[in-house]
Amino acid sequence: MNKEWSELNKTMQVQIKKEDTYKEGIGTLFYLRGQLMQTLLTFKEDLCREDFHAIPFINADGYHSKTIAYSIWHIFRIEDIVAHTVICEDEQVFFTGNYQERINSPIITTGNELVKQQIADFSKQLDLNELYAYILEVRESTEKMVEKMSYDELKKKIPEERKENLKSLDVVSADKNAVWLIDYWCNKDIRGLIQMPFSRHWIMHIEACLRIKNKIHP
Repeated sequence: MNKEWSELNKTMQVQIKKEDTYKEGIGTLFYLRGQLMQTLLTFKEDLCREDFHAIPFINADGYHSKTIAYSIWHIFRIEDIVAHTVICEDEQVFFTGNYQERINSPIITTGNELVKQQIADFSKQLDLNELYAYILEVRESTEKMVEKMSYDELKKKIPEERKENLKSLDVVSADKNAVWLIDYWCNKDIRGLIQMPFSRHWIMHIEACLRIKNKIHP
């Protein structure tokens, strides 16, 4: 794991546990996310379109077995779903911004159900400019939401009925590789969701993207 990202993540987790350092922790979180987003923006500048759907580790186990385009989609569909449906119970950026059509995506889910060549085929279809517009909007909307939260709100559990609402939207596939996400998210408190998926999840997938990039361009 990137040492700087790992240290920032650890620092943030310690800071948001205590009321007197909570606001500093949110600052650390936003700084970390800024560093990670910069890496994603660098991909857009440095890589050609084919690199985004290349799948050099197709038979591997691990996050690097995906594509860069898929990883970006996956990080931010999850964040959008968790921030808006699970935590706020309002409408996802994906739907308010008509991003399915704009990105030209065949799915509205997190993509966990896709495997191997399906991931590469899916990645080829995406409009990268619109995908990047989406991720920037999701990041901004999440950070506005988190910034407004008090320390006490972080201890809130997700209400049980939120699960049914989440299921009804069909944004998490019923496939065994995806459906577990509903319980995973809904059994956490908001602090737990800040730690995963709003920080650690980004790190894991962006590090995998760097591994893919380094394989394509040694």
